Amino acid sequence: MGQRLAGKRLYLGLALGWMGVLWHFSSLPATGAGLPHPWDKAAHFAAYALLGFLWQRGLGRFRPAFLLSALYGVVDEWHQSFVPGREAFGLDLLADFLGAYLGARGAGRWEALRGARP
Repeated sequence: MGQRLAGKRLYLGLALGWMGVLWHFSSLPATGAGLPHPWDKAAHFAAYALLGFLWQRGLGRFRPAFLLSALYGVVDEWHQSFVPGREAFGLDLLADFLGAYLGARGAGRWEALRGARP
């Protein structure tokens, strides 16, 4: 039990750290050298899929993992709207939500598969 709790704490710490990384990058003013469309949406998707995965592994439950990740996407897009040269886009938020959903759902399935091993 102690090792399992330590693993969950590790994933929770990684989720919080990843949120800090996302916050840092969304705080940087736009230079015009960002990813072109549609790769920027793929980056949003991947970043929030990782966040959803980390939260789900740390919390062990899909719904809170998805909701925390999706809510953070909303907060981060709002924050980004105040950064010079940056804007908040609905399609970015959609990519965040889809990534968070699939990341959290995928982590749950991965855990189920790992638990089914002999």
